[in-house]
Amino acid sequence: MKRILVIKLLISIGIFLLIQGCQSKNTQSFETKTKLEIKDSMILIPAGSFQMGSDEGMPFEAPIHNVKINAFWIDEHEVTVAEFTKFIEATGYKTDAEKFGWSGVFEVEKAKWIKVDGANWRHPEGKNSETKPDEPVCQVSWNDANEYAKWAGKRLPTEAEFEYAARGGLSQKKYSWGDDLRPNGKPVANWWQGTFPENNNLEDGFLRCASVKSFAPNGYGLFDMAGNVWEWTSDWYDENYYQNSPTENPKGAETGTEKSMRGGSWMCSENYCSNYRVAGRSHATPDTSLNNVGFRCVRDQ
Repeated sequence: MKRILVIKLLISIGIFLLIQGCQSKNTQSFETKTKLEIKDSMILIPAGSFQMGSDEGMPFEAPIHNVKINAFWIDEHEVTVAEFTKFIEATGYKTDAEKFGWSGVFEVEKAKWIKVDGANWRHPEGKNSETKPDEPVCQVSWNDANEYAKWAGKRLPTEAEFEYAARGGLSQKKYSWGDDLRPNGKPVANWWQGTFPENNNLEDGFLRCASVKSFAPNGYGLFDMAGNVWEWTSDWYDENYYQNSPTENPKGAETGTEKSMRGGSWMCSENYCSNYRVAGRSHATPDTSLNNVGFRCVRDQ
């Protein structure tokens, strides 16, 4: 019931636009700041400290504060449809959207969020829609993502781990690649170019989700840390958490009603939602599924 009330309310007043979130490949590369250790499609992020948050974004992104992070492994890209299929086939798990029989979909042609019967991870826009094996799985709730992570012997990242990894070794830059939204005049991530929600001019080549690795990785070798799909974290969301969060390996609020998401999505735009910034945050109830929300996993060293 809580999920239904929350989704109906968000759709009706347009707050889902904050949860912003697909065909040519951009081959621009970025300098790798450290020698990468890669194993099982995961990359080892070295321990270190960084300045988390932003004083130039939304109030809940402030203040900038210093955080120390232990080393951890992180998936080099978002969990794909093919990978999620293996989990379903091995466990018989039913996602929240499948249990409810419907989910929230941003319909590009109608330029609005709607409730769609039959929308789930196999059919993100409804019964007649399909996915590609190498696209990031979406229409997965936090509950679903957490179950996958446990099955895979991993866990979901904390907000601090995600932001640290997204920065790719860069210090206090707006984006995972630097301060210029369009290096050399071209988009280097999957976000909405044009005026949201009326027009997407497809400058990046994608109308909705892009296949993973469609754009160059950041300095840590990680793909799609900005745009494509929002990614669930393990943290309970608290808009005031940064005011007094721990300085070492913060894990979010102790309790809450919504889980934090990071990275922005294909729906983020310059005129409305710019959460492809590394400090961008959003949140939703743990049983919420949308066609611009996915995840990736981490593992302790």
